[in-house]
Amino acid sequence: MANWSDPRTTAAPFATAASRAEAYDAGLRSYMLSVYNYMASGVLLTGIVALLFSWGGTSSPAAAVFMSPGPLKYLIMFSPLAFVMVLSFGIQRLSYGATQALFWAFATVMGLSMSTIFLVYTGPSIAITFFATAVAFLSLSLWGYTTKKDLSGFGTFLIMGVVGLIVASLLNLWFQSPALNLGISAIGVLLFAGLTAYDTQRIKSMYAYVAGTDMMGKVVIMGALSLYLDFVNMFQFLLSFLGSRD
Repeated sequence: MANWSDPRTTAAPFATAASRAEAYDAGLRSYMLSVYNYMASGVLLTGIVALLFSWGGTSSPAAAVFMSPGPLKYLIMFSPLAFVMVLSFGIQRLSYGATQALFWAFATVMGLSMSTIFLVYTGPSIAITFFATAVAFLSLSLWGYTTKKDLSGFGTFLIMGVVGLIVASLLNLWFQSPALNLGISAIGVLLFAGLTAYDTQRIKSMYAYVAGTDMMGKVVIMGALSLYLDFVNMFQFLLSFLGSRD
């Protein structure tokens, strides 16, 4: 006959639940660390490629490509968008290895595309803007990770804001308005600041659905891509304010 007064018989279910919670938390931390590692590595690769491609200033490969007529500069400028579309719409059909390769290729092409900032802005102002962006990103991502507030309702608003920002940027290619460019930069910083917190919470919530599945590796990379885009866009918009031109 069972001894109902034995504390071991009542403690076991609680111990099991606690163990599961600990295992879940450990898995979540490992998952998020992988996301941040991919994101940081991608940003580092982009920075190295941009610096090397622009090395030499007006005599650099970047200057030769972007300061001369020809289709190559447009190919480099729009290639990152093609990589993002392939990753976003083909993620279900891509293997984990192919997803990794496309992510690194995307970060490399982004480096080529962003090399022009070293031709326009001074090195110290780029460094200051980078560290300011890093501090803001870490603070916003930490808040998105720890907050109990549900940020999912802001997603549609933020995405619509980004679409509007793209339209305004395309229009400003025609109008060339300094005031409009300043407004676009200010709104861009705010939108991608919000997206940093929103995406962090979204990526965190995805763990519950992909833990232990074959999709987790690919979801990690796609999460890193989202945070990478938030960081790089916030950096570029902030550079409009903090950057000193050569």
